[in-house]
Amino acid sequence: MMNSNENDHEACCQPSRRMFLSDFGMGFTGLALGAMFAEDGRLRAEETAVHTQASSPPQLTPHSITPKAKSVVWIFLSGGYSHLETFDPKPALNKYAGKTFDKTPFENPVDSVLHKKRFRSVAAEEINVRDVYPTIYPMQVGWKKRGECGVEVTDWWPYLSQQVDELSFVRNMWTTDNDHAAENQIHTGRHRLDVQEPSIGAWAHYGLGTLNENLPKFVVLGGPTRSDTRLSIDSLYLGPQHAGVPLALDPNNPLPFGKRQASQSFAQQQHEYDLIHQLNSLSAVEYPNDQDLRARIRAYELAFRMQSAVPEAVDMAKETESTTQLYGMDKDSTKAAGEKLLAARRLIERGVRFVQVYPSGYGTWDSHRELKKNHTRLCESVDKPVAGFIADMKQRGLLDDTVVVFCTEFGRTPGLELRGGGKTGRDHHPNGFTIWMAGAGIKKGHVHGETDPLGYHALGEGHYVTDLHATTLHLLGLDNRQLEIPGRKRLDIDHGKVIEDILV
Repeated sequence: MMNSNENDHEACCQPSRRMFLSDFGMGFTGLALGAMFAEDGRLRAEETAVHTQASSPPQLTPHSITPKAKSVVWIFLSGGYSHLETFDPKPALNKYAGKTFDKTPFENPVDSVLHKKRFRSVAAEEINVRDVYPTIYPMQVGWKKRGECGVEVTDWWPYLSQQVDELSFVRNMWTTDNDHAAENQIHTGRHRLDVQEPSIGAWAHYGLGTLNENLPKFVVLGGPTRSDTRLSIDSLYLGPQHAGVPLALDPNNPLPFGKRQASQSFAQQQHEYDLIHQLNSLSAVEYPNDQDLRARIRAYELAFRMQSAVPEAVDMAKETESTTQLYGMDKDSTKAAGEKLLAARRLIERGVRFVQVYPSGYGTWDSHRELKKNHTRLCESVDKPVAGFIADMKQRGLLDDTVVVFCTEFGRTPGLELRGGGKTGRDHHPNGFTIWMAGAGIKKGHVHGETDPLGYHALGEGHYVTDLHATTLHLLGLDNRQLEIPGRKRLDIDHGKVIEDILV
């Protein structure tokens, strides 16, 4: 008969199931099974459970919503384009130009209950003059109805105007930050004074399986625009493996340290990675709940595969001349945006789930002065590339499976900016602005919502930025309210509400 000490010894020496799988190729059996479920279009929630709760087994939950889309291209214009001089023209601004708000037949928007309800300035209210400039500044460009749908778009968008019958405009967006931290806010849903949340791209990455094991699921082109906008692509408590991966468009060096040294053969590098993997696997057994370690292991595995896949994906040498011209790559003024958007199309073709594109740099659209001069140039820089992207995606059938989001951080004030003696520009305006969407599951040639006659407030309930998140995730087949992390309490506003009216 075995004594108690022998029993204890036998129990302690038996490997746990987790340790056995870790020893057996770092759980590749489980990873392969997860990939099979992901390819079947199932929601992957298991990473949360296994990473944050050691006692919880992996969970695989089917989609609660039938997905309309497989991928997202999220185009963001940093600095805040003027909704008034782009996609929400207001004739009243010209009619009452030079008058103060209280001298028009309309309700003074500064006195509206919506102002205090939505506006949240970092500066003290008694010293904040932003967003309440009283003198109406006229529109700086003409406009007319475009396409068969008759959507009003300004004259600075001649190419995109030819694609309006593919687009759905949401004219009653609003946010709460009146400064450039709103760039993070439109991607995370949180004001800078609050505890931050993962970005929309990270949530999509977390919720979906891969379509290409050789490329990242969440790729960033042209961003983050600087170090303090890293939150716009960050994954925070979801784990570093869900953060966006910035890529450069140089096929010779698209990723820092992503190229094998000339002195090292493929076989030598493979042996090196095998050794690293073995060492990481040993550590993983000892620290099974270390998210950073798990992310590092996956990063090494993905990096090895990406060495050939990424350069090919961003190498546009094989694209036809007609295609590059369609994106405006034959002109200096449109080349930068055109390259990023063509790269986005190539990444979508190769199975990347979420591509976040910054066609221009940090704060580029921030026209406090010389709005007419700046927006004329800036609209030209993206008009043809974005229109070409929509046309190209459509002709290739990619628009049937892809959601395209075109957005900015806020609009611009209907009133003339007076700070510093300004006479030619508009300040930041979070109270009402316009975005548009296109592609899978989206109505074509449609306008949803409106701002008041002066373009000041988003009317009705309007749509806070997380409504845009909820809509995007919904089209991917993800219920934003089910994307929960044990121990993490999200606010109701974090989840947002789907903008049902723009859906097919």
